[in-house]
This record gives sequence, structure tokens and C-alpha cells, in this order.
Amino acid sequence: MAVKGVGELDRQYNGADLRVGIVHARWNAQIIEALVNGSIKKLQSMGVQDKNIVIESVPGSFEVPWGSKRLIDRQKARGEPLDVIISVGTLIKGSTMHFEYIADATTKALMNLQEKVDIPVIFGLLTCLSEEQAMARAGIDPGHTMHNHGEDWGAAAVEMAAKFGPNAF
Repeated sequence: MAVKGVGELDRQYNGADLRVGIVHARWNAQIIEALVNGSIKKLQSMGVQDKNIVIESVPGSFEVPWGSKRLIDRQKARGEPLDVIISVGTLIKGSTMHFEYIADATTKALMNLQEKVDIPVIFGLLTCLSEEQAMARAGIDPGHTMHNHGEDWGAAAVEMAAKFGPNAF
């Protein structure tokens, strides 16, 4: 059974005072745009102010961890530190091993990034076997059989920052 809206499982969290970064790949642009928009929509519905959502793009999913780290560093240097970051990319399997290498390296880099930056890093990387699967997970497939996973990432960002972010203690 798929669970929708992970931020609503135990209680509603308030994101009014949170600063959220979103770093997204540009590869698979239609899917990425839907996922980023889904994240923003959910952040807004949980009280995050538009002025506190900082968005940057990078060429592809492999660049997302580095771009995320640099955005975190930049915002901290500006005196506007982030409480959480959502890293968004979409990988679609092709006919070579490229997919496996990029998915594995990017996943490990994003997991390790959390320890380096000491804020939650939300894993917004779709790893799909087809474009149809990716479109379904972005909520833009013709049959609309799935919800937009970007909304889940937005909810997870608010929950994690509220529970464990720098201002939670």
C-alpha cells in the first residue's frame, strides 16, 4: 500500500520559520519541473514562505550533490542559512550501465552530504526503468495513476527540519 503525504502521518508541521533549498537537475525537464512544483506547493501549504524557498538548477542528477553543498555554503555565507535541502533529479534506465553508476554515486553522495552539512537532505532522486514510470511518479502521466512525489519531498523537508533541523533544539 502506498502512503501519500508522508508529512501528515502523525501530525501537521509548521514551516513558517523554515528556510528551504531546492537543487534540481535540468535533465528530464518536464518531469523535474512537475516534481519541483509539487515540492513548492506542499512547502507553501505547510507554511513555508516563498521568500524562504531558494531554488537552483544544475545540468544533471550527478551534479545535484555538489550543487546542494554549494547552495548550503552560499546561503550560510550570506547569513541566510538553510534548515533543509531537497535534492531533485530523475534517472531513467537506458541500454547501458550508465544509469546504475549515476544512481549509485548520486545516492551515496546525497546520503553522505547530510553528515557534512549537518542539515537534513531530502532524497528527491527518481530512479525509474522507463519514462512512463517517471511521469507517473511526477503525477503527469496520462492516466494519473500516481501522485506527485515532489509533494512527499516537500512534506518530508518540513517534518525533518521541524524535528531535527538547527532550530529544533
